Amino acid sequence: MSLNRSSLVPAPLAQLPWRLLLTVIGIGGFGVIVLFSAAGGHTGPWAASHALRFCVFLVMAIVISRLREAHWKLLAFPGYIGALLLLIGVEALGFVGGGSQRWIDLGVISIQPSELMKLAIVLALARFYDMLPAGEIRGLTAIWPPLLLVAIPAGLVLIQPDLGTTIAIVVSGLTVMFLAGLPLRLFVGGALAVAAAAPLADIFLLHDYQRNRVLTFLNPESDPLGTGYHITQSKIAIGSGGLTGKGFLNGTQSHLAYLPEGHTDFVFATMAEEWGLMGGVFLIVCFALLVNWGLRVGRNAKTNFARLTASGLAITIFFYVAINLAMVMGLAPVVGIPLPMVSFGGSAMMTVMICIGILMSIDREARIRR
Repeated sequence: MSLNRSSLVPAPLAQLPWRLLLTVIGIGGFGVIVLFSAAGGHTGPWAASHALRFCVFLVMAIVISRLREAHWKLLAFPGYIGALLLLIGVEALGFVGGGSQRWIDLGVISIQPSELMKLAIVLALARFYDMLPAGEIRGLTAIWPPLLLVAIPAGLVLIQPDLGTTIAIVVSGLTVMFLAGLPLRLFVGGALAVAAAAPLADIFLLHDYQRNRVLTFLNPESDPLGTGYHITQSKIAIGSGGLTGKGFLNGTQSHLAYLPEGHTDFVFATMAEEWGLMGGVFLIVCFALLVNWGLRVGRNAKTNFARLTASGLAITIFFYVAINLAMVMGLAPVVGIPLPMVSFGGSAMMTVMICIGILMSIDREARIRR
């Protein structure tokens, strides 16, 4: 007598995208191992906390996946307004950390509202274009309200100051606008206008440390013990790992405190020193599978809102990974973007897990409709 496997597994669990979840668990689990090593072989202060947060947020993502598309439509604009109010609250009630005023202390957890805005801007713009009549997609009505929705939070984040997150919010918004069908010439013209205005931004918008980061990116060897220290030490850590790395718990750049922020922004360098190219390829492949799954969810979505939301969230996760990897390898200025589910920190992990939960929700509804 044979047993039907589906009768042994509850339907809600059997319907989950387990290939995706195993990929996500692989990324988060590897992050715990790297943080354990970064602390010299101790679960505190990072590894145990990271593992607990990861488990809690993973369960949260699974719960979120049970919501319907109609719920996300209802939450799109209120969620944007809520994130915007939190950004305003940062200016009044937020505390300073690392030279920037970005966090609000809620007692149990400190949240960074600008991280939530990366998610909120995608939902809000997807909802806007879902409501917009198809015949108006090439008119001014399709351009200036979304630009306003992007510009307000971007300006609030820029004055914190947080240039990296500002860029991420703008890119997330522009991605949804592009996917909605706005003419390509608008984006080309906008890019040329930004390039022309770059000298003015350098004079009026960038702080001294941000300007130094750009100059250091162009020539990190000009001040290897000053502004170029982070990138220089990161390159040393990554390069010294070679093909297979120095071995677990055998890294020197992080253990001897040569590598700054080895558990947050530069966690990839900490990993690469001990696990080498093989460890780096493992992480990159896992993230590629995650992003590709998100884009596939967008392609298979049955409504315009679901398509824009899924594709926008997948691209948001991609930019998290791409900017962080480019930063630690010296291919982009240091802008403080964490590596999702690997870097220590709660706000970024929570945001990415919510993105994954919404993607699973959209995927589930598309499968139900099919």
